[in-house]
Amino acid sequence: MNSKDPIANFFEPQSIAIFGSFREGNFGGYMMIRNLLDSGYQGKIFPVNPTFKKQVLNYQVFPSVLAITEEIDLAAIMIGAASVPEVLRQCAGQGIKSVVLVADGFAERDEKGLQLQQEIVAIAKESGMRLIGPNTAGIANIIKGFNPCPYYAGYSDFCKGGVSICSQTGMINPQAYPYWDLKYKISKICDLGNKCDVDECDMLEYLANDPDTRVISIYIESVANGRRFAEIVGRVTAKKPVLILKTGRTSEGAKASASHTGSLAVDDDIFEATCRQTGILRLDKFNELFEIPRIFASQPLPKDNRLGIFSFTGGVGVLATDEGSRHGITVGPLTTKTTFELNKIFPGLGKNPVDLGPSVAAVGDIMASYGKILMAIATDENVDMILIIPWASPNDAFSDIYLQAYQQLKESCKKPVATWVYGPLINYNRDLIQKLEEIGFPVFNELETAVKALSMMVAYANTKKQI
Repeated sequence: MNSKDPIANFFEPQSIAIFGSFREGNFGGYMMIRNLLDSGYQGKIFPVNPTFKKQVLNYQVFPSVLAITEEIDLAAIMIGAASVPEVLRQCAGQGIKSVVLVADGFAERDEKGLQLQQEIVAIAKESGMRLIGPNTAGIANIIKGFNPCPYYAGYSDFCKGGVSICSQTGMINPQAYPYWDLKYKISKICDLGNKCDVDECDMLEYLANDPDTRVISIYIESVANGRRFAEIVGRVTAKKPVLILKTGRTSEGAKASASHTGSLAVDDDIFEATCRQTGILRLDKFNELFEIPRIFASQPLPKDNRLGIFSFTGGVGVLATDEGSRHGITVGPLTTKTTFELNKIFPGLGKNPVDLGPSVAAVGDIMASYGKILMAIATDENVDMILIIPWASPNDAFSDIYLQAYQQLKESCKKPVATWVYGPLINYNRDLIQKLEEIGFPVFNELETAVKALSMMVAYANTKKQI
């Protein structure tokens, strides 16, 4: 009998039984095993299929889970919905306590599918089994090199980090998001699917105590137990920031949710009130699910809401000021000391936002003072956080100056920093972005998102102060 924690087994299994087709293709058991091997999984793999008589990737295929004599921590099931109940009973007989149901055709399909889903839930409860899914693209633990994705993603390398994402859509899984190309630093991934058993509450409790998770990002379409959710998320936000994108805000969205995962959307006004009471940081766009958590994973919290802006263009500085005001961020004056120091470098430079553009045209070597200017802003007593807007010049010397300045910032400044890069050549933009993120600073794809990320840090810092 498997006595390990069923939720932990989803992410840290020492053995996995895989039920499905093992013919080569872009989806299924074969692809899951291949992804496990490519990600460096060191545990035991047991393919199960009653009709597949050959080996798959040098693994023996078992005709039934009952034929496996070793302990199994996790089962992944990719078979027809009608066959799932019997396979679950067999898994229960083998003491398997954690099951990922990739299989679909349940509550999201029709009334018959709903009845089938109710049957598998009853089987799980009777045996003490925990289920993720059905209708899920699965889970992954990047820190431990465990990626049982059932789809072909085209890459197998990941950057390890402190962001954990869970959702009711497979759009967060490796086959749908370019984690490697974007060098996204990830810890855990979980598609909850229909949430017939394991839900966001279970995941919040697990991730709250996970040492590899610094920030939790969630996409949900419904909340099954509002009271339990509010109680748990209130405890979790005392430890770590929780960012949530909830759909079903409109009646049309709620209907779409029901057909997607069989979920009934919670009243949006009630959910909004829960966010305010518990410290949830609510997201508005799908891309924010990935973008905004990165600042929490790499930057310290601000002491207050005062923003210092360093840009090459006054227009963007004004835009950032407007956006900050919309989110409750103040762009106030610099101290007299900082103003004096910056005006010595170039007359009129000592204003917040600090606009380097005029001095570049007037002073040939102004970039030699870039790091000095940045540190003056960063160490100003009236600045709690910094927004930097570098110009990705085709001149390689600019890039070297930026990198030196950011490295000094990392070593000397304990304030959060957000960056938005612009420039005339996409390749130069991407190159600078990658180098800055390698140093440890998040670079955002939109100016507005960078400002919003800083504002959410302010909101969370205020939540922490109230605890």
